[in-house]
Amino acid sequence: MSRSSVAARRSAYALAGLLAAAGVTHLLNPEPYDRIVPRSLPGSPRTYTYVSGVAELALAAGLAHPRTRRAAGLAAAGFFAAVFPANVKMAVDWRMAPPARRAIAYGRLPLQVPLVLWGLKVARESRTQ
Repeated sequence: MSRSSVAARRSAYALAGLLAAAGVTHLLNPEPYDRIVPRSLPGSPRTYTYVSGVAELALAAGLAHPRTRRAAGLAAAGFFAAVFPANVKMAVDWRMAPPARRAIAYGRLPLQVPLVLWGLKVARESRTQ
């Protein structure tokens, strides 16, 4: 196995781990996530929190398996783009918060770009494995 394919597999597993951890926290401690669900969405924020947690776990599982890695990488990129409005809501809601909380909220906004790119990279690299 080449170094590049080992690195690609590790990258996919790392993204899977990140998504799995996020999914578990959404399910075990949903309250913080409920607060950042945009109010313009119909229904209960808790439903969106649970659905996103389950989606993160499903994406993690897909990334962990070579046969589904490409599709899961593309889906992860889409997922990271789709949850961006929640990060915007958090930044708006925390604009008057203490500086440390504001930094967290504002820091999440540009973080979505490398996450989207990471999902796309995993998808692209899965074709060569």
